[in-house]
Amino acid sequence: MKSLKIGILPREKYKARTLAIAKGEYVPAKDEPKVWFESVKSMSQVLSEENRALLKLILETEPKSLVELAERSGRAPSNLSRTLRTMERYGLVHFEQGSNRQLAPRVDYSGVAFEMSFS
Repeated sequence: MKSLKIGILPREKYKARTLAIAKGEYVPAKDEPKVWFESVKSMSQVLSEENRALLKLILETEPKSLVELAERSGRAPSNLSRTLRTMERYGLVHFEQGSNRQLAPRVDYSGVAFEMSFS
């Protein structure tokens, strides 16, 4: 399985980059990060030790629903749902339609590769 490439880019630079892409003035290289965090602090919150363990659990067990994942992880369903939605915004998880119209969380990466410049 592949790694998801992530990077740190301040909001102003991320906004300028996004506008340049939309205008066709900039084409991202294939080896550039696919997910950007505003700061190391925000990245460390989303990729905390507890959340990395959760990603690993999803990857290894492929739960059929959020309820099943809550039971396996020992986390409250409301907290788990909020955490997974945040991870979804960053492309770390996605949801598939499970049985009985339940959402099943999925992880497509075995880890992350991190890139950050000093400028």
